[in-house]
Amino acid sequence: MTENARKLKELVDSSENIVFFGGAGVSTESGIPDFRSTDGLYHQQYDYPPETILSHTFYESKPEEFFRFYRTKLLAPDAKPNAAHVKLAELERRGKLKAIVTQNIDGLHQAAGSREVLELHGSVHRNYCERCGKFQDFDFMLHSEGVPHCTACGGRVKPDVVLYEEGLDMETMERAVRFISEADMLIIGGTSLNVYPAAGLIRYYRGHKLVLINKSAVAADLNADLVIPDPIGETLAQI
Repeated sequence: MTENARKLKELVDSSENIVFFGGAGVSTESGIPDFRSTDGLYHQQYDYPPETILSHTFYESKPEEFFRFYRTKLLAPDAKPNAAHVKLAELERRGKLKAIVTQNIDGLHQAAGSREVLELHGSVHRNYCERCGKFQDFDFMLHSEGVPHCTACGGRVKPDVVLYEEGLDMETMERAVRFISEADMLIIGGTSLNVYPAAGLIRYYRGHKLVLINKSAVAADLNADLVIPDPIGETLAQI
């Protein structure tokens, strides 16, 4: 066990109300790329940057190009939970971890067994017809072609993910604020805290056990009690 992992374990052992706030770095160890940290990977195939393609304006104006990118880059049918997802689910079962607040849309926390997961940016596992509201699952979107249409009414089916220019679900945000403000320990992992308003949630934490686990520097001045610049799965697996 590394020294940082030992310190983390001591903090976890002495806490009873832990909240985990996570981003894309939690899923990179499951093989899901973080498009912000890639070197022009998507520009080889696409004429626009990911942030442009994943905007509401682009979705409305160029839906076929949007869905081509979405299926190729955001759907990862073979991805499995990694050591970070597994450990967080275990901490929840032990009664230590009360909630996961995630910016990820891949559903891997639930696949690992976590139950209290607040998905700030939605989920690839939910899709809805814009006309009649009929639900469609992950496989429907994965195997659809072009612009997907509802099997009931023919309306366009939209992934239940928050695009750029769209607002976050206020009920989810309010629950996240409540969990974070009541926590006695907050672990921030796999996020550079660049994406707002999600990143702004951490300011509601009032405790004195703030842990940051991230391989690169973060945007915010956190004044964390413990900073671990190592892969999150590798770190959590040790505690």
